[in-house]
Amino acid sequence: MAEPLLVRACRREPVERTPVWFMRQAGRSLPEYRELRKRYGLFEVCRQPELCAEVTLQPVRAHGVDAAVMFADIMLPVLGMGLDVELVENVGPVVAEPVRTLADVERLRVPEPEDAVPFVLEAVRLVREELGPERAVIGFAGGPFTVAGYLIEGKPTRDFKLTKACMYGQPELWHGLMDKLAQTFAAYVAACAGAGADAIQLFDSWVGALSVSDYREFAAGYSARVLEAVDVPTIHFATGDAHLLEERAEAGGDVIGVDWRVPLDVAWERVEARAEDVLQRAGGRPGHIFNLGHGVLPETEPADLRRLVELVHARTMVPA
Repeated sequence: MAEPLLVRACRREPVERTPVWFMRQAGRSLPEYRELRKRYGLFEVCRQPELCAEVTLQPVRAHGVDAAVMFADIMLPVLGMGLDVELVENVGPVVAEPVRTLADVERLRVPEPEDAVPFVLEAVRLVREELGPERAVIGFAGGPFTVAGYLIEGKPTRDFKLTKACMYGQPELWHGLMDKLAQTFAAYVAACAGAGADAIQLFDSWVGALSVSDYREFAAGYSARVLEAVDVPTIHFATGDAHLLEERAEAGGDVIGVDWRVPLDVAWERVEARAEDVLQRAGGRPGHIFNLGHGVLPETEPADLRRLVELVHARTMVPA
């Protein structure tokens, strides 16, 4: 059976048309969803697999999109870690007891998804069973940095003062928290893929608050661990991080999401620019051999290596 259109596009295989899906397509704009929300809170919908699957499938029926993105919240895996999170209308996730000390981090569990969020996994199975084979199921998780920001600040923020104070002033606390989040989210996305998700998206909504050097030191490696946890295509998304585009691509993801701040053609060129930069620095001098400073990693897609070889060959071909 052919794989879903979106999966084939993620792998850069030839496709018969451009696949379409919309972030946050489940809910919001649909009247049938708004009716449901008069009776159920968001977490209540997520905890009822049949209801969650129905909300996830509603926009597929209504809009004819090529993928169903699971109706969920990035804070769901955190509930199994031993934290109390409330989704406050027009505010966002509010943490009853923010993480501020090493003792707070040490108390956090790294839960098994089957124990902590069995309802999510069952909803994924139901959606995959209901959806036609040509359409994909997208599961998702929050980026460790974004979720850590919520846990430390206690609620949404745009300046991340407490978060950055923790990063700089309490690095042991920061890395301990990020390690537990990366473990938890890696297990979560792997379980979603095992339940039937055809692709996984990592939402690092607030990572644009970091500088390039801070992203490298405090966030990139943890996102990479989550993205490496599955063998289905991955989508790495953030907003407000035009300065981090190359860094995010380096951290991982078969697909790199870009927001309105970066024109798509510019983003495409920038992601390829690493190889271009090496060739420009060689300056066409004889004796240059293109290689990878870190070698080929076990997770490397062979098709990615072929595209890199083709790029270098095309850029350096001497006309006959």
